Amino acid sequence: MTGRDAPSDWWVETPSGKGSSDENFPVASRLIAPHLRPHVLAFYDFVRAADDIADNPGLDPQDKLTRLDQMEASLHVDGPLTKPRKLAETFAATGVSDTHARNMLSAFRQDATKQRYSDLVELWDYCDRSAAPVGKFLVDLHGEDQRCHNGAAALANVLQVLNHIQDCQADFLTMNRVYLPQDMLSAHGAQIEDLRGPALTPSLRAMLDDLLDACATRMGAARQLVGEIRTRSFAGETQAIVALAARLLARLRNEDPIAGRVKLTKLDFSIAAAQGVGRYLRPRWR
Repeated sequence: MTGRDAPSDWWVETPSGKGSSDENFPVASRLIAPHLRPHVLAFYDFVRAADDIADNPGLDPQDKLTRLDQMEASLHVDGPLTKPRKLAETFAATGVSDTHARNMLSAFRQDATKQRYSDLVELWDYCDRSAAPVGKFLVDLHGEDQRCHNGAAALANVLQVLNHIQDCQADFLTMNRVYLPQDMLSAHGAQIEDLRGPALTPSLRAMLDDLLDACATRMGAARQLVGEIRTRSFAGETQAIVALAARLLARLRNEDPIAGRVKLTKLDFSIAAAQGVGRYLRPRWR
């Protein structure tokens, strides 16, 4: 059955088995106020389901687009019955705009058809729709000033690019998708085919270091965000995520994402959590 002739109660998701424990950042941790955690999880579940559709190697591009259209329709409370339809209820209950979810779907539609990125401008544009809306949603959910959108977007985008670097070989081999900017590859004499090797070539290593430098630059706005947030619990959560991003960035500078999976350790999470709790315990915020 294709998406076009599916009944309204057809499950459009194609679960990959990935969940919040597979992420580089905490999802609705205990630093988030209890009454907001269900809304954070509703947004995460929606994004996870849409991302799984876009990344499913068993679906052709048109089927992916049809399913993602149905995901967007589910943002209406009376829309098609999909498992994460509760996100529509979140938007209705909180008054947060559904624009953030729609922007995410725009990026996932792009994933269904686009396999190469010519330069860093193209990559950041993609991240502005595939990652930044997560940070902006959290800002709006907590009732923070919209000036926090810039730092939240920077943090989310850095995490996205770090994830692309982590998965650069797997994305290429399983989906023929390469997020590494082609002009940066060319500048260092690196080639996409280098991703098939058992380890980074010197040229590919140099190119990734340049991309990590771009991420490090954006980390400045991410760090500034922590001081702009008024909600104590959200500031603590953000501090922990900033710490995790910094530690993952450092690991990717010193380790080879092709030779083996570069990932955060339990110690990394413990240190980041301690920093988050420390920020939460400061008595300045509401």
